[in-house]
Amino acid sequence: MRATRQDCFAGTPDVLKDERRQQTVIRVLGIEVGGEDFVTMAGPCSVETESQLMATADHVRRCGARILRGGAFKPRSSPYSFQGHGLKGLRMLARARAEYGLAIVTEVMSECDVPMVAEYADILQIGSRSMENFSLLEAAARSGRPVLLKRGMAATVTEMLQSAQLILENGNPNVILCERGIRTFETSMRNTFDAAAIALLKQISHLPVIADPSHAAGYRDLVPSLARIAVAAGADGLLVEVHPDPDQAWSDGEQSLDFVEFQTMMVSLEPYLSLRSSVRSTSMDAELTEVGG
Repeated sequence: MRATRQDCFAGTPDVLKDERRQQTVIRVLGIEVGGEDFVTMAGPCSVETESQLMATADHVRRCGARILRGGAFKPRSSPYSFQGHGLKGLRMLARARAEYGLAIVTEVMSECDVPMVAEYADILQIGSRSMENFSLLEAAARSGRPVLLKRGMAATVTEMLQSAQLILENGNPNVILCERGIRTFETSMRNTFDAAAIALLKQISHLPVIADPSHAAGYRDLVPSLARIAVAAGADGLLVEVHPDPDQAWSDGEQSLDFVEFQTMMVSLEPYLSLRSSVRSTSMDAELTEVGG
């Protein structure tokens, strides 16, 4: 018998939509991810200095971001690259939250570090390299913090949902899925942005879905276009790298937006977000009409 699309997701029942679960809304410091609002998470790839972080936090907040991203621990390909400040970086993030009222999302790389990172962060990010680190997923789930799960570099949608299923099975229903591009035969960009995965996930899963156009593109001039595509595909938010001076960034400067570029991108999203709201309202009206007969 020929397999159907639903057969691909048979092992992930808790992350799929059903009559009881149509949409999970994750609440963090008064912010709702997966609700009516489109939530932008923005900030530097790496937490470098307090002045760099504070300036970035202030700017992205003014431009409409609700959550500050920043890496205290960095899983770098080269052992000679900056690996992050660790606890010092977490403390700087906490000070930025206190100063500007932004929630904090930062990556955790080891199950041993989960308690420490959870003490400072509002959302724990599982990076693409760690998507199938099941010990880490279990520890992150038990922390009680919402988990932002990035798609692995060469992971299928099914494999991503299997990792999300593991988090839910360990008692944590608050999972945010993140499409950040996958490795393919294409070499002109850092990764291949899979916008179809966003549309599919929004169709089959009740979990919020966001996009990371920075890692998908690898080049800052492509980030705004991919961000607009993500909105059109139905994403609930974005994860964007922003730096005061990308050319001097300690990591991922080539894909980081400067302050003017980020502001310009946020303005360019407005008509797409208005259309998104209009489409959602039309869909809700249609559903109510169908229910009412």
